[in-house]
Amino acid sequence: MTVLPAGVGRDVPLSRFTTIGTGGPAAYLGEPTDDQSLVEMLRWARDEGQAIAVIGLGSNLLPADSGFDGLVLRLAGELTRIEVGAAGAVLGGGASLAAAVRKVGDAGLAGFEFACAIPGTMGGAVRMNAGAYGREIVDVLISATVCSADGRRDVPASDLGLTYRHSDLQYGEIVTAAEIALTPDDPAAIKDRVREYQGRRTAAQPRKARTFGSVFKNPEGERTSGQLLEACGLKGYRVGGAQISEKHANFIENVDGATSADVVALMTEARRRAKDQFGVELHHEVQTLGDIVIPPV
Repeated sequence: MTVLPAGVGRDVPLSRFTTIGTGGPAAYLGEPTDDQSLVEMLRWARDEGQAIAVIGLGSNLLPADSGFDGLVLRLAGELTRIEVGAAGAVLGGGASLAAAVRKVGDAGLAGFEFACAIPGTMGGAVRMNAGAYGREIVDVLISATVCSADGRRDVPASDLGLTYRHSDLQYGEIVTAAEIALTPDDPAAIKDRVREYQGRRTAAQPRKARTFGSVFKNPEGERTSGQLLEACGLKGYRVGGAQISEKHANFIENVDGATSADVVALMTEARRRAKDQFGVELHHEVQTLGDIVIPPV
C-alpha cells in the first residue's frame, strides 16, 4: 500500500464522531482542510480500492458495530468556512448549519432560519436536500462546489436534481462549498423566528438525548412517521441500550451503551408494525455506514 496522504489516520473509532454514539472503527479517517487535500485523499482511495464515506457532524448517521473498511472523511479547515455577503453567503461543506444560521442572522440576512432545526453540515444538507418547517435547501441554493477523485467542479443548483430528501450527487462526489441567496431583514426579527423554530423543536423532539435525528422519512398521507409509530404504541419501546423516544416516536435514543445492532432492531420492529397495522412501508432517512442490513418488511 502507498504512503497515506497527509491528514489520514488508521483505525479510528466512529463512535467518537456520531451523535448517536455507536459504531466501530474506520480503517482510515481523513480530515481534509481544502479542496486540493480532499481530492488527493479521494484519488488515493480510488487508487487503493478503498470505499469512501463522509460523516459531517455525525448526525443522521448510523455506522456498523464492525466499523467501516475504507476511508471516512470529516471536512475541516477552509472547508468549514462561513462567508457572509450582502445578499447571501458561501458556506463550506463542513460548516455547521447552526453556526451558519447564527452568522447570517446577525448580518441581517433572512431565509435560512429553517436550517436551525437541521443538525448537520451544509454539505450533507445539500446532498439530501434537507429541510424543515416547509422549507428546503433547494429554496435558497444558488450553486455548489463538488469534489471527486477527478477534481473540482462548480454546479448550479438546477443541475443537482434536488427533490424531497434527494439529490443526483453520485458516490464519491462531495460538496465542499455552497452559495445561498438570502434577503435583508431586521436581525431582531430573524432571531425571533429562529427562537420560535427552536422552541417548537424543543417541545416536540428530544434535545438532550443522544440521537441521530429523524429515523424515517414521512410517507405519503396525512400522518407523519412519528404519528404512525406512536399509534403503533412504540414510544418507550427498548432493545438493549437503545429506546424509541418517549417524546417523539420517530427518534431513537442511546440511553445506556447502545450498539448499532440495538438501533437496527428497533428500526426493524418499527417498520414491521407500521406495515402490519397501517399498510405503510417506512423508508429510513438516517444514512447507514458499513455492514448494516435493515430487513425488508
